[in-house]
Amino acid sequence: MSLPTLLIVDDDPLIREGLAVALSSHFTIHQAATRPAAIALLRELTSPPQLALIDLGLPPLAHRPDEGFQLIAELLAHSASIKIFTLSGQDEQSNARHARALGAIDFIAKPCAPVLIQQKLSDALTLSLVELSPQHSADELLGMIGQSAAMQGLRNQIVMYAAMPFPVLIEGESGCGKELIANALQKLGSAPDAPFKTLNCAAISPHLLEATLFGHSKGAFTGAVSAQAGFFEDAAHGTLFLDEIGELPLSLQANLLRVLENGEYQRVGETQTRHSRARIIAATNRNLRAAVKANEFRADLYHRLNVFAISAPSLRELGSDKLLLLHHFRQLYSQQIKHTPFELHPAALAVWEQYDFPGNIRELRNIVIRLTAKYPGLAVSVAQLQDEFDPSAMLAENAVSTPIKDQLQAGNFNLDLALRSKESQYIDAALALTSSNISEAAKLLGINRTTLYSRMDAHEKLRVEN
Repeated sequence: MSLPTLLIVDDDPLIREGLAVALSSHFTIHQAATRPAAIALLRELTSPPQLALIDLGLPPLAHRPDEGFQLIAELLAHSASIKIFTLSGQDEQSNARHARALGAIDFIAKPCAPVLIQQKLSDALTLSLVELSPQHSADELLGMIGQSAAMQGLRNQIVMYAAMPFPVLIEGESGCGKELIANALQKLGSAPDAPFKTLNCAAISPHLLEATLFGHSKGAFTGAVSAQAGFFEDAAHGTLFLDEIGELPLSLQANLLRVLENGEYQRVGETQTRHSRARIIAATNRNLRAAVKANEFRADLYHRLNVFAISAPSLRELGSDKLLLLHHFRQLYSQQIKHTPFELHPAALAVWEQYDFPGNIRELRNIVIRLTAKYPGLAVSVAQLQDEFDPSAMLAENAVSTPIKDQLQAGNFNLDLALRSKESQYIDAALALTSSNISEAAKLLGINRTTLYSRMDAHEKLRVEN
């Protein structure tokens, strides 16, 4: 039986060769040092690799992740079935989140033991056993609507993590569907019919939260007229979804950590130790790393929750998926309330595609509900549609676009001159920040010294000519 294929892209030949040697007994290895070389290799292969291991920092800007991000998109455009892992010596959460939003399965910080990399790659291969098939369309996979690279990557992560009993931390903005992701993890797991309990940590009074989670004995506090089981007991061997985990009080974080470490907890007012077999899935729209640094969240609890991380993409990252979601919710709600579906005027449809939906899928869904009720069977105009949008978001968009519109409409706009002017401003700023140290200024600008010198000469000639 042939080995699965793995593409390794890293500009460091020692890392490339070291990984190739360490992983060659499990995979057929293909190597490339740059993004163009990887794309050229991809086009030469008779079939795309099943797996890819990509260094985010690739030439010509090896200290920045831009080339790696672009390569993720290009690989998935070539074949959406490639399971991509990203490598980086800079363990920046923002890079990890963006890589996952683009469609990578996970982020691996350098250095990492080859045996751990091999295990992650092997786990990813299990996705092929339950890959989305024609009978499991986006609409049918538990409401996961969309065909963008970000949504394909999200589905891949869900399928891979679903069967594993370890905690999952879902991070993302409000309205991104984090509970939907948690539910999908349960339904696609090994015990889909087991209990699934949801607790919003921000929705319960802090002094009641401990009893809500762990239960309480009769008389444990005023109002406790009888013994009561908590969410951990109710979840049994199923899943406990803790939404807004960042709002969990510090005083309770040690209790939760104990359950995660050894499954033990006690009801409030009892000394008897109970055991939980529930899987924990947590979600947050806060930056928990920042909360850890600010001593607002326990570092040990964060790492226990973050065994697997899923970044829920915002709607502005999903591109044309906004149209698929429009169609899905429009059909759904018009059927529910027995109304003829509304249509968007072509100009309104263009506005729909441009709007960022700061409230994400939740906002989009609510807008569709309102339009369905207001305009059954009618064509919705731009003005009618914009009445449903967030005014502050529209103001922000207009504030950015108005100067550009004014310049373009003036009739004498020259893109080359505008770009040169902007480039000159950045060069002047970098020189000012570094007291005209060319090497340091080049580093700030992400270019080499020779390039900076040539661009400075070009701008000086332009100044003299004008």
